[in-house]
Amino acid sequence: MSEDIAYEVMMDHYRNPHNYGTIENATNRITEYNPICGDTVHLEMIINEGRIEDIKFVGRGCSISQASASILTETVKGKSISSLNDLTDQKYLMDLGVSLGPARERCALLSLNALRKAIAGDGTAP
Repeated sequence: MSEDIAYEVMMDHYRNPHNYGTIENATNRITEYNPICGDTVHLEMIINEGRIEDIKFVGRGCSISQASASILTETVKGKSISSLNDLTDQKYLMDLGVSLGPARERCALLSLNALRKAIAGDGTAP
């Protein structure tokens, strides 16, 4: 995918986020905040038998942090937790398909970092 197309995909996710909202009976919740830029992502998910059955997010921030959260929810929904061990920062950034500087990479990785913490039990449960 060309970088132009990847950029358009990101902007579409920003304008029309997928899996935006909350989950009433979530098993895992976490809010991650980037103090450098003020971006916030709150993830809620249902994890059952080692699989992410459902995942939603709400957040505020730049187009990259919010689009990345939308893309992440699409990427991991239905996947086993063990399969996510291969999702490194670099692989995720490459999969996004857009060139980002270090500051913007932090924005793009905010939701992935939140996901890892929530799965590890660092988030709150109902």
